[in-house]
Amino acid sequence: MSEIDNLQKADGKEENKLPVKNDDNTENTSLDNNAQSVEETPEIDEKEATSQTVEAEKEEPSNEKEEVAETPKDEAVDTSKDEDVINEIEESNAEDAEDEGNKERHTIAVKEYDKMSLESLAIELEKLLKNEKIQAIKSHVNDINNEFKTKFQALLDEKKTEFLNDGGNEIDFYYSSPIQKRFKTAYKAYRTKLNEHYKGLEKNLKQNLADKLEIIEELKGLLNVEENINTTYKHFKELQERWRNTGPIPRDKYNNAWNSYHHHVERFYDFLHLNRDLRDLDFKHNLDKKLKIIERAEELAKDDNVMRSFRELQELHKMWKEELGPVAREHREEIWDRFKAATKIINDKRQDYYKEIDKVYEKNLENKLEIIAKIEAIGEQESKSHSSWQKKIKEVEALRNDFFNAGKVPIKVNEATWAKFKDSVRAFNKKKNAFYKGLKMEQYDNLQKKLELIKIAEDNKDSEDTEVTTALMKKIQSDWKKIGHVPRKDSDKIWKQFKNACNYYFDRLHAKRNAASQEQVDAFNQKQDLLNTLKELSLTGDKDKDLTTIKDQINTWKNIGRVPNDKRYIEGKFNKVLDNLFSSLKMEKNEIEMIKYENKLDNLNSGDNNTRNLDNERSFIKKKIDEVKSQINQLENNLQFFTNVDDDNPLVKEVHNNIKAHKQTLKLLKTKLSKVKSLY
Repeated sequence: MSEIDNLQKADGKEENKLPVKNDDNTENTSLDNNAQSVEETPEIDEKEATSQTVEAEKEEPSNEKEEVAETPKDEAVDTSKDEDVINEIEESNAEDAEDEGNKERHTIAVKEYDKMSLESLAIELEKLLKNEKIQAIKSHVNDINNEFKTKFQALLDEKKTEFLNDGGNEIDFYYSSPIQKRFKTAYKAYRTKLNEHYKGLEKNLKQNLADKLEIIEELKGLLNVEENINTTYKHFKELQERWRNTGPIPRDKYNNAWNSYHHHVERFYDFLHLNRDLRDLDFKHNLDKKLKIIERAEELAKDDNVMRSFRELQELHKMWKEELGPVAREHREEIWDRFKAATKIINDKRQDYYKEIDKVYEKNLENKLEIIAKIEAIGEQESKSHSSWQKKIKEVEALRNDFFNAGKVPIKVNEATWAKFKDSVRAFNKKKNAFYKGLKMEQYDNLQKKLELIKIAEDNKDSEDTEVTTALMKKIQSDWKKIGHVPRKDSDKIWKQFKNACNYYFDRLHAKRNAASQEQVDAFNQKQDLLNTLKELSLTGDKDKDLTTIKDQINTWKNIGRVPNDKRYIEGKFNKVLDNLFSSLKMEKNEIEMIKYENKLDNLNSGDNNTRNLDNERSFIKKKIDEVKSQINQLENNLQFFTNVDDDNPLVKEVHNNIKAHKQTLKLLKTKLSKVKSLY
């Protein structure tokens, strides 16, 4: 339990015996710049009371003027900076007095809304609406709303830029977000509940003000009542209790109402001079309570939790003003100065706390200005490629996130910093948009080129000249890949159109080839039969006749035609049979090799991809020629190491034999190469 609670609890029933609630008008005027001293305060007439304008009475004289409470000079004319903090406390207490639910705003944690995402801000607003009093969350809601609008506008600008970069027209841009709808729903609920709250509060405030004005009028009348002093004092205490139990009044009437009430309480105390014992008892009681308030304030001055101490100090000032009455004149200035001294210490610590926060804000400002400078530097860099701009876009996006997460800056430069940030991003986007505008022109040209290829594909998709058209279709497919990007809105559409035309042609081609597959199967079966016959073939022993027979078989094999691709292994079997047949003939190896090679070339040259097949074969032969030449050079170099060795040496003889064999191979390869070239 706080010390304030202890003080209030200690009051208990004894408080009902206190003559008044305040020390003197002096102490109250020191808390209100608009208040006047007792002797200068004008009276409230009936007309003014009816119009709810509360001022002090001037017509009714006080008995024994020397007993009227005097305003200490330092409180009446104090213009020091301490007056500002007391006024601040008074204004805050006036706000709380209008609606006690406002006090709870001090207990709601202030979070780093500037670092929250849009979704987190919406969730936080919903939590406040659900868990807190509507009148206590005003500052929090305002901060959340400002952050949401700022961040959503940044997102909106980003989406708009993307829309324009994709070729959209600005007038057609529209963006809607579920998070935005969620936030608007919560914020609308807040406004509705707040309006309902104040609408209900307004009627009560007016009635409470009227009731308190009536109490003031009754206080004024006590001085003219001819009755026993104890009866009058009892009536006075009843009026005090009614005042205390009357609810809140409008904040703009708060201080004037209290000052007028205290003024007439003071006049009643002056009236009580005939019964000094009763008055002195109240003075003593009030002094004890105010000393406890001062002691608690001095304890708070030592507390390290600055903001908590200041909030409790506000409560102490409220108790001083609203709950307690005056003390004897000889103590008034002393205890007020002591209370003000503790107030000053707490406020000075609060100002130091704010200075530390200002240092953090200044550091945040430095960070944000550095981020802005980096964005400006990126915007000044020249980039001429899409990939380069994409990289810069990612860098700027990361810097934008850093900016939003950098924390708050001093209020005086907040708008200027935000404007500078927006200008830097806007300048970057302007250059980016200029690049992509030029890129759009290039993409438009690419679109025209691709449309031309589509026309070629569609014009030739029904062609029966498969040899020419197949090559054409393959060429335009290759050209399509080289052209480059087109506007995104057209990309899928034209690709589908081009692909359909090409697929239509190749589907027809494949269907036609599939129809001829039976012919290839028949060819395979015939070659299989021929292969079995060749395995049983008997040669005569006459070289010329046998060679003619073998060549006739080779020609028969070739004339049968092509076999399915997955059956081409039969060609290898045929070559093995030929090797067996040639082995019985007395022929040079190279001559036999060339006969077999010519058969191979005939197969390569008869396929659909004959040109590519021949190109591959030529490249292969050239590569083998280079390898054999290299091996010959290496062997000839090795002979240099045998300068003092006879040619009959086995190693030397082996090298010479290898060189001779490689040269024969080289001759055969060159003959093959000539044969390949003759087919072009």
